[in-house]
This record gives sequence, C-alpha cells and structure tokens, in this order.
Amino acid sequence: MFKEKLSCCPLCESKDISFKYEIVSYSNKFTTDICRSCGFIFMNPQFDDETIKKFYSEEYYSGKSDYSYVDERQIKKYSSYVWDSRIKIIKKFADSGNFLDVGCAFGGFLERASRFYAPFGIEISDYAAAHAKTLFGNNIHHGTIFDHPFEDSNFSVITMIELIEHLAEPRRAIEECYRLLKKNGLLVIQTANMDGLQAKKAGPKYEYFMPGHLSYFSKKNLCNLLRATGFSSIK
Repeated sequence: MFKEKLSCCPLCESKDISFKYEIVSYSNKFTTDICRSCGFIFMNPQFDDETIKKFYSEEYYSGKSDYSYVDERQIKKYSSYVWDSRIKIIKKFADSGNFLDVGCAFGGFLERASRFYAPFGIEISDYAAAHAKTLFGNNIHHGTIFDHPFEDSNFSVITMIELIEHLAEPRRAIEECYRLLKKNGLLVIQTANMDGLQAKKAGPKYEYFMPGHLSYFSKKNLCNLLRATGFSSIK
C-alpha cells in the first residue's frame, strides 16, 4: 500500500526533513513531512502507484468512496463559467495552437478550450479517460505525464488544474512540461498555497490534505521550482 519512506525532499533533495502532520480524516490515513530547506510538504511514505490508481475509479467521481470528487458532467453548466474565465486569461498569453490539459478528467475543460485550440489531454483514471476519448479520440492519452506519446515543443499551452498536488515527482513533471512546450509557451498551474492563512489556521484539518494529494506547495517554492526548470516569466 505504501512505498518506502523518503529520506530527502522530492523537490530540492535536502535531507533536512521532519514530521509535519498525521492525517486521520480518511480510512486511508497518512503522514506528511516538511522540508526545512524549501518548505515543501509531502506525503511520506507515499501510497504506491497501484493504490493511487485505484483511488480514481467510478466511485471516486460518484461520491461513493471515502475519498471522492465531483463528476464535472453533473455540473457542466456551472463549471463552464469557470472554464471560460480561465480560457479568457489564457488567451491573453497564447491565443491559438495545441492545448494540453494534464489531468483532463472527462474533458469538459478541453471542450471549452477546443473553440480556440487543438485539444489534447492526459488522464490516469480508466473511467474518466474512457469518456474523454469519446470526445477527442486518440488526442487523449490514458496514462501520465511521464508515459505520453507527445513530441517535444508541441504545445502552446499546458494546463495542470488541481493536478500537481497529485504527483509524487512534481519536479520531473514540470521539467517534462517545459520540454513539451514551444518557445514562449504557457504553463498554467492551479494548486493550494500552503503558506496561505487558511492552510496555516486549519493545520492537519485543512481540507487539501487528501489521500490522493502527495505534494503540497507554497507560492515561494513553486515559483522557485519553475525558475529552476527554465521558466522565465512567472505571474
């Protein structure tokens, strides 16, 4: 169920790590550590790959599991307002080209983006990917950011919306996104800020501490990671 316990920070590789929180809100209980060097919080030990994949079954999207999420198809009308607002901002930086949504779920966001871009997606869930493929066929990769078939410098836009926290190797994922982007391409990341007031006040009861969330960023260490990878303009 768990991998071997990490002895160093997955972000900066410092060995100066210590216990942060034990999360007991779910049947799949877990512990997190914090890096004293960069402030990165991470699950340690991490659930193994097979356990993580099982999280994203049909029960995850239907609310029938202990750890679950909303099925975007049930609230598509209202989600579209959010998706369209996000696309409006994206278009200020890149108004056309190939668009990759990493963690595309059922493809709702990609549907809205496809009015302006050529849509591509990556999705680990068997259940969600099967639906996304009915919309975009082989443009949807059922797998991860690490085993996709896409070529280098292929995308004008890559989005990771509420996705990077699910990754065991976020540095490697950002490096892969950089490789996939065209020159002056745009990477959009949405995740919680663990230095935010809400996170600090709630402590181990912060709702972002979930079994599927392996990585927890602050604004500072995420920006530092992006700069170290090669991104030069960060907003």
